[in-house]
Amino acid sequence: MRAVLETTPGGPEVLTVTEVPAPGLTPDGVRIRVRAAGINRADVMQRLGRYPVPPGASKIFGLEVSGTVSELGPEVPEDAGLAVGDEVVALLDSGGYAEEVVAPAAQVLPVPDGVDLEAAAGLPEVCATVFSNVFMAAAAREGEVVLIHGGTGGIGTNAIQMCRALGLRVLTTVGSPEKAAAARELGAETIDYRAEDFVERVRELTDGHGADIVLDVVGAMYLERNLDALAVNGRLVVIGLQGGRKGELDLGKLMAKRAAVIGTTLRSRPAGEKARIMAAVGEHVWPQVAAGRIAPVVNRTFPLEEAAQAHEYFDSGTHIGKVLLVP
Repeated sequence: MRAVLETTPGGPEVLTVTEVPAPGLTPDGVRIRVRAAGINRADVMQRLGRYPVPPGASKIFGLEVSGTVSELGPEVPEDAGLAVGDEVVALLDSGGYAEEVVAPAAQVLPVPDGVDLEAAAGLPEVCATVFSNVFMAAAAREGEVVLIHGGTGGIGTNAIQMCRALGLRVLTTVGSPEKAAAARELGAETIDYRAEDFVERVRELTDGHGADIVLDVVGAMYLERNLDALAVNGRLVVIGLQGGRKGELDLGKLMAKRAAVIGTTLRSRPAGEKARIMAAVGEHVWPQVAAGRIAPVVNRTFPLEEAAQAHEYFDSGTHIGKVLLVP
């Protein structure tokens, strides 16, 4: 089968399409003929040599796919509700930039009603990331205010919709009028981080209350300002390090606000945790997708052979929503 590997850590040009053996079927595995694979920031970090795959996982890129079930392992339980020919999505440790993948049955969900199979590839990783962080780790409650940094990326476009659908007020930072318009259309109130101080704007928009939850992909650069933007009893959830790994934090301010700082990753979690997250996504998020309140926002698709060009486009930061690869 064809799959995307790298020749050496580096820029998009290191990605090559190579013929490799199809993955072996595991006892609890689901073989999927891939229709599309989502590109994520973790793929870029892997390409740069800064995010190694988990021990034992494939070195093929890709954390999420959509496709059609072609084979089931002998230990896939009947109550998994999976059958050959089903249209599904899967959350992966790696391996998605390929013609076939094998995923644990517990990390596979049916494509929600009304969602195109190709576009569905933009759902599993972002839905699992947003729900596990905002609603499981940060225990978001209806009526709270969430500040989402990077509102027009794959995570951001999904987070705006999910948080709105599940009863939160959404503020988000954006970097251009075009991106502000897109975020407002999804239901967010926007803050132009290039022209406005996001801490001051959050306070203005919330009458001094602040954000109950901040979902942050920036990291160190925003650490102290995120704390300033938090409400009393607020929760800062850091899921990315685009702005650095190390920063200073005023612990006195943290204690005075009775706030919490939570740092998480999804890929490195044990299989059992991923299974619980995907089960929760199926229970709480999929009905919202089927009802049309959450939809994959797909900006552009590239053929598998153009993985390097797709990463170059992704790295430009001009996309709004997901970028997909199609074998």
